[in-house]
Amino acid sequence: MEVLKKIVWLFILSCCVLVASAQSNEVLQKAFHNSYADEANKNYAAAISDVMPYYSDDNYEINIRLGWLHYLNKNYTTSQSYYAKAVALKPSSIEAKFGYIKPLSFLQSWDKVLQQYLDIIHIDPQNTQANYWAGVIYYNHKQYATAIKCFRIVATLYPYDYDGNQMLGWAYLMDGQKPAAKSFFEKALIIKPGDESCTDGLNKASR
Repeated sequence: MEVLKKIVWLFILSCCVLVASAQSNEVLQKAFHNSYADEANKNYAAAISDVMPYYSDDNYEINIRLGWLHYLNKNYTTSQSYYAKAVALKPSSIEAKFGYIKPLSFLQSWDKVLQQYLDIIHIDPQNTQANYWAGVIYYNHKQYATAIKCFRIVATLYPYDYDGNQMLGWAYLMDGQKPAAKSFFEKALIIKPGDESCTDGLNKASR
C-alpha cells in the first residue's frame, strides 16, 4: 500500500511539473511573439524588454535572441557577450558562431572572428561562407598559402562563383604563382567580363 501511495504521489508530481512546463513555454512563446513584432517595427529596445524577464544563463534561444537584438541596436559589446554564451551552450551550433561573428566584426576583434570561422570549418569543412571569409582574413594577413587552401574549397564547390575565383587569383599572384593566378583571373572574367580587379590581376600575372 505504501509503495502504491509513492507511485501515485510521483505521478501527481510529474503531472504538476508537465503543466508548469507547458505554462512556462506558453509564456515564453508570447514573449517571443511580442519581441518579433517589436523587431519588425525596429523598436529593438522594446524587443529586448519583451524577453529579458525570462532570461536564463542556460537558455540557448534567449541568449541568441538577445545577441541578435543588441546587434541590431548597435550595442556590439553586449551583443557579443550573449552570442558567446549561446556558443558555449551549444558548441556545435553553426548559427550561433555566424551570429557571434557579426558583433565581433564591428568590434574589429579579428582574431576571434577568424577563430569562429575555423570552428565552423572544423564542424563543416566545406562551408563556403566560412572558408571564403577565413581566406580573406588570411589574405589580409599575407598568409597566402593558407588563403589559397580556403579559396580553393569555394572555387571547387562553386566553379562559377566570381568571388572565389577572383580571390584565388589574387592569392596565387601574391604567392608568386603567376600561371595559376592567370587561370583563375581568366575564369573570373568570363563570369564577370570587364571586371577591373581581375583585369588588373590578369595583366600583372601575364608579365
